[in-house]
Amino acid sequence: MPASDFLSYFFLKSRRFCGFICGFVFFISGILKLMDPVGAGLVMDSYLDFLHIGFLGFASKGLGIFFALTETIVGVALVTGVWRRITAIAAMSLQAFFTLLTLLLVIFNPPMDCGCFGEAFHLTHLQTFLKNIAICILLAIAFFPMRNLGRPKRHKFVSFGIVSVSVLLFATYSLFYLPMVDFTDFKPGAALSAAKTNSEDIDDAFESVFVYEKDGTQKEFTLENLPDSTWTFISTKTTQKKDVTSTGTDLSFYDEAGLYQDSLAVQGNVIIISVYDTDIREKTWKNATKLAENAKEFGFTPLFLVAASPESIKKIQTGDIPVYTCDYKTLITLNRINGGATWISQGYIIKKWGTMNYPDRQALERYIESNPTESILENDAEGSLIFQGFLLYVFAVMLLL
Repeated sequence: MPASDFLSYFFLKSRRFCGFICGFVFFISGILKLMDPVGAGLVMDSYLDFLHIGFLGFASKGLGIFFALTETIVGVALVTGVWRRITAIAAMSLQAFFTLLTLLLVIFNPPMDCGCFGEAFHLTHLQTFLKNIAICILLAIAFFPMRNLGRPKRHKFVSFGIVSVSVLLFATYSLFYLPMVDFTDFKPGAALSAAKTNSEDIDDAFESVFVYEKDGTQKEFTLENLPDSTWTFISTKTTQKKDVTSTGTDLSFYDEAGLYQDSLAVQGNVIIISVYDTDIREKTWKNATKLAENAKEFGFTPLFLVAASPESIKKIQTGDIPVYTCDYKTLITLNRINGGATWISQGYIIKKWGTMNYPDRQALERYIESNPTESILENDAEGSLIFQGFLLYVFAVMLLL
């Protein structure tokens, strides 16, 4: 082979390799966010607030899913090498937007996470910016000059189609069920702080404020100084007043009198039903209450944790199951599904369920008699294996088909 031909071949392969690396990063970044659409929505909400367009918050989840899906499909196109010119323009436009956005994060340093890899990996603003610069360089090598990009083999279009459909199915599943792998602070196996912290210390360490709105103006109130009925309740927030010596994660939920009751969550086997938005179907409330009653019958302690004002909680009908107030972000982190259930044993999170797969009576009986540690390992292994299997499948299709 003449030297010129060899150099041309080597140059083309080097460009394809750079494109493949970028595609891999795009795909992994997108799929981790698609696995947790609620988390993607929370990250998008932070960006909207940072850009002072928080009025678009109602669309944050949809925007988060859209960007994650776009990023994933562009990644698939980069790896398979289809429609190279169009893919190059899409990838570079998307990456230029991400780089500019992270540059603003570096300059203004807001207290938020970039969310590049969902909850799986957390980078500082500077690390994120440098990562984006590196990808920009790789994309430049892969696609500049934008000629002689080569042609993909025809079967790669089949690979692209199969993987794209698989990604759409994966995203659809993630919309209705819990993430296959939980990367949050409340993942199975995590310990709650109250397991090693005195409840009186918790009462002194945290303070809750309620956000109400009237005539377009929002204001914060304490439990002892709630406004009249002309104000509309928006949300509740828990702030830490002082440090407490503990290991684990805080739930920080409290009763009508404002006393923290975290100790209830670490006594024996507890089923917590978390409702971060009370605007859910009546059927869901009934199913959740039925689950709580069944859990109580089999020896669990059922609790409802709701992100609502004390007045609103009094109106919630859950029979004799107690209802407590908790912070919105805490509840949405505890269980991504609104109305989802979480099993806690001796202060350790064991297993979670969404509203579409609540455990039945037989399952509850089996769980109460089982070894909680085995349930943690079984649940963690099952989700991880399924997700790893999905990744192996899509990369095998993209690379080998």
